[in-house]
Formats: sequence, structure tokens, C-alpha cells
Amino acid sequence: MLDALHPGRIDLGVGRSLGFTAPVRRALRHDPGPDVDAALAAGAEAFAADVEELRAHLDGTAEVTVRPATGRAIPLHVLATGRGLLLAARLGLPVVVGGPVLASADVGDALAAYRSAFRPHPGGPERPQVMVSLDAVVADTAAEARELALPEAHAMALSRTTGEFGPLQSPADLRSAAWPDQVRRRVETHLDRTLAGTAPQVRAALEELVERTGAEEVLASTSTWDRAALLEADRALAAALGGS
Repeated sequence: MLDALHPGRIDLGVGRSLGFTAPVRRALRHDPGPDVDAALAAGAEAFAADVEELRAHLDGTAEVTVRPATGRAIPLHVLATGRGLLLAARLGLPVVVGGPVLASADVGDALAAYRSAFRPHPGGPERPQVMVSLDAVVADTAAEARELALPEAHAMALSRTTGEFGPLQSPADLRSAAWPDQVRRRVETHLDRTLAGTAPQVRAALEELVERTGAEEVLASTSTWDRAALLEADRALAAALGGS
């Protein structure tokens, strides 16, 4: 439907997150129960079957016809964790890698395993494709950039407890509030994974990331509480990359 409304502008990313909190997992019927490893393994196979079914709907080979049928191939990506990388390789799909996987020391080995195990699928890419996804914030100083990244980091950390994504708060309001130790640790971890710095610092970090991962594409996004500050940060990021 979206592709029919916006031809050629839609990419589809699929993932299998179990949800941040137990109530969310139960609502999604994804509560792993006491044997988490067994549940994750079973979930991976169910996810693979779901992706195959979805791909059949998109390419018109499913038993049920999906309308409107545009006749265009819609790019399908797997939002991959460790297990997801090998699953994507088996299905012949591109991957989007971010978060803890991207930050891990062995991400290069994990991506090498994905590329080695990749098996093309009819109608899909002939070669493995990697996109890396991360938050990037550019400002006049590294400290200012990190402060702009704080509201998103706090919202993400809080969501792992509440299961909700509320409106972003200003850094001043956040700094004046008391945080539980667990939230504080998660905020610091998120900030450490964010490319926050001056334009030369962020550009150098992105270049190093591409070299380390061999990524064909980088999906960099900026989130902060103030729209004017967000616009300036996005402009600074674009300028840091030469307007590309």
C-alpha cells in the first residue's frame, strides 16, 4: 500500500524484538518463559518462516493475493542481531546492524560470517549487503553534542522499564531529576554508542566505522528535544559528510 502511494520510496525492515518489558512480551505472545534459550531458538525459526511468507506476498507468489500489486520489488532488510545475521544470510537478504551488535568487538567477525554464509534468493540481491544504523549528533563541541543526545538516550533507557516512549525532555530538566542507577547506566551506555562530537570527529568516526564493517550504506539519525536544535544538528551532519 505504501509503495503504491509513494512509488520506489519504500524500504521494508523486519525484526523480531521480543519487547522491552514482560507485559509487552505477553501482549505480543512472545513471553519466552523459563527456558529463554529454547524460546529464542524456536522464535528464530518462526521468524524465518514469517519472513518467507512476507516475501511471497510481496513478490506475488503467495496463495493469497495482496493488493495493490505494483509489480515493483520492495527492498526487504533484516534488522539483525547475532542470530539474525545468519538467518538473513540463509534467506539471501540484506541486513541492518545497530545497537549492541554494532558496538561489540567482534562485529567484524559476525559480518564476515554473514557474508560467507550468504546465499542469493531469486529476485533478491546477488551479493550480501550491510547497512549500519546509529545515532549521530554534530555540534560545535563534543560536550554540546553529547548533551543534545541526552534526551533520546534517557527516553530509550526509560522505555526498557516502562515499555513506553514518551516525549523527549530537555537536558536541563533531565539533569535536575533523580535517576535510578539502572537507568543511569543505560543512559551512559547509549551515549557511548552515539557518535556525538564536532563535525571532524563525527566524520572520522563514520569513516572508521565503514572501514571496520565494510558497510555499503550508513543510516545515521539525530534525535533531540528541541526542533530548532535538531535541524541545526542535521545540517551540521550533512555538512560534515560533504552534503551527501
